[in-house]
Amino acid sequence: MQYAQAAPAPLQIYPVQSIYAASPDYRLTVNGQSVPVSDFPGYDIAQLAMGGGDATITVTKVNNTAIGSYSISPAKLNLSGSVSGASLTFTVTRDEYLIVKLDGRPGLVIAIDPLETNRPADNGAGIFNVRNAPYNAQPGSGYSTTAFQNALNDAAAWGTANGRQGTVYVPAGVWTLGTIYLRSNLALYLAPGAVLRYTGERANYDVHWHKDSQGRDITWFISTRYSSTNISIYGRGTIDGNGKASLAPSNLGVNLLTPVYTTNFRVDGITFKEASSWMVMPIRSEDLSFTNLKLFNRLDLELGENDGIDVMESTAVTVRNAIGIGLDDPFSTKTWAANTDITKNIPGNPRPLDNVLFDDIITWTFCYGLKVGQGVLQNQSNVTFRNAVVYDAAVAIGVHHKYGTGTAGTIRFENIDIERLSFTNDNNRTWLALWTGAGANGVGPITGVTITDVRVRNAGTTAARINGQPGAQITGVELRRILMPGSSAYATTLNQMNITNVSEAGPVTISQ
Repeated sequence: MQYAQAAPAPLQIYPVQSIYAASPDYRLTVNGQSVPVSDFPGYDIAQLAMGGGDATITVTKVNNTAIGSYSISPAKLNLSGSVSGASLTFTVTRDEYLIVKLDGRPGLVIAIDPLETNRPADNGAGIFNVRNAPYNAQPGSGYSTTAFQNALNDAAAWGTANGRQGTVYVPAGVWTLGTIYLRSNLALYLAPGAVLRYTGERANYDVHWHKDSQGRDITWFISTRYSSTNISIYGRGTIDGNGKASLAPSNLGVNLLTPVYTTNFRVDGITFKEASSWMVMPIRSEDLSFTNLKLFNRLDLELGENDGIDVMESTAVTVRNAIGIGLDDPFSTKTWAANTDITKNIPGNPRPLDNVLFDDIITWTFCYGLKVGQGVLQNQSNVTFRNAVVYDAAVAIGVHHKYGTGTAGTIRFENIDIERLSFTNDNNRTWLALWTGAGANGVGPITGVTITDVRVRNAGTTAARINGQPGAQITGVELRRILMPGSSAYATTLNQMNITNVSEAGPVTISQ
């Protein structure tokens, strides 16, 4: 009996601008079509979208030497390929974010999005194309800030007058911009191949805060106006912080996107690249959604503190179908005091954080793969990490209550697959670290942490830890169905889980 094979999936291959150098290591085809592969510090990147059907992927080493070994992640997908000389071929049946490694070469990130289903027209009622009159923006090295801001303001005004969003349409091209602001009832659409690029030339940017630990001023490249609502950023374009190069003019760091004091905010399909400080920072906002999100930060040691998305003092936030890569924490939550450097220029009072979900994510970092903290100066509650793959990290699962007296509580880690732990952070190289620190702002408790359905393929080299402080204990930890390396049965004791560093904590419950 023969089984019918699925038809080849339709593809959308994103154009790559010439500012991005081609990979010296890899060539890629998908369903026989060539897909550009870009070089990047620490790994290479290829991006496309696919619809229903199969995608046959062939990765080829540029120098054509025979492949000796390979890996395809996420490992939980159980993808196997066939090797022929310098080429590896395998098939996926749906859109996935993948990391392929051949021999000792850098990892190749193949970010396959779902096909766009909501691409707007490039002109018409409620559409404000930055290339068209009266804006007449031109891609290239000249700044288009005024043209973009005028288009954004006009689209927001149209949206408000018509009871829906006005749309700014950005075609393919490299658009050099200064600081821009988003108002209510606005959609910003970035077509495939559209790149919004930061330069770091101080005269073109507003300084929003000073990061004490980095010793530099920071700007919000794109942010919302206070008390805004109903804003979207979508498409398959890129917001590029220009990383190390952008620090050269005046040491001005950048947060690429800061939704602040906003509600009903949506991001879908966008790629964020190479921030010199935390990349995406929702602050004191409510009802936010980030889907099909690519957070690509450098993995060399010249740009630390390049977190992916840090959800701060916000409520009802969802991050779904995302890949985050960087030296520092790709996915985390935080709360602060009024005088903390990051928030002291923001009016109003600090807020608690509640109801945050990270779902269907892949993380690769030198620090924590999945993290609550370090700042817990206000309460953090109902934070869930679900269906996550830790490709590599120092700590896979972590709650680090380092600063503040707030409570970190009702925290869940569900269906987590831990592939590698290659790095060390704060002397930790472990699959689990729940701990409180005696920071300058006092200490607070961690309570109600559920860790369930975890496959630990690599447990690291240091003991997993649950360490509270006197007066700030860790309580209500429940461990369910934890599968440790080399075992076919779930662990039934803390020793089997390598949780041997426990203090000021309890009860710790193990259940199946």
